[in-house]
Amino acid sequence: MQNERIALFIDGANLYATAKALGFDIDYKRLLKEFQGRGTLVRAFYYTALIEDQEYSSIRPLIDWLDYNGYRVVTKPTKEFIDSTGRRKVKGNMDIELAIDALELAPHINHMVLFSGDGDFRSLVEAVQRRGVRVTVVSTITSQPPMVADELRRQCDEFLDIMTLMPKIGRDPQERAERIQRSYERRATTPEGTEG
Repeated sequence: MQNERIALFIDGANLYATAKALGFDIDYKRLLKEFQGRGTLVRAFYYTALIEDQEYSSIRPLIDWLDYNGYRVVTKPTKEFIDSTGRRKVKGNMDIELAIDALELAPHINHMVLFSGDGDFRSLVEAVQRRGVRVTVVSTITSQPPMVADELRRQCDEFLDIMTLMPKIGRDPQERAERIQRSYERRATTPEGTEG
């Protein structure tokens, strides 16, 4: 429906694990374009926890790119703790932030698209539906084990297996290889100490 007001809620860690389990990279520019073509895209949220005090985080370039290219990025630092067996664990759960944003935005949208298979979101989906919002969950059942919780899949109005979106939102491996090659060639032809 072209006149729908849509909001995307992307559980970054969950979507990353899903795409990795299926062996493909997500092209976030194409993902945005896909949902802009389905109606009025009100917001596209991306949630992820970041490890503090880390010189370089592999997710930082993605976060920066998303921030400048149409996504509202929500981050918080991970927490470190020692579990009952004495092992150091890192925790970074963004469920509350996502739930609050979804409930606050519900009066302004018709359609919520949740990129997560986390069963903890079942009650959020139900609460948003009570406010008259249609909910689509994007995850997969094609992986072993499936990445989506059964209770979440039953609760949503529509389940969209990310494998069906792959041709539209997947990063083309050939394009990625060419981009890496161009980057390598630029570095190889730029003399040390000059701008290139």
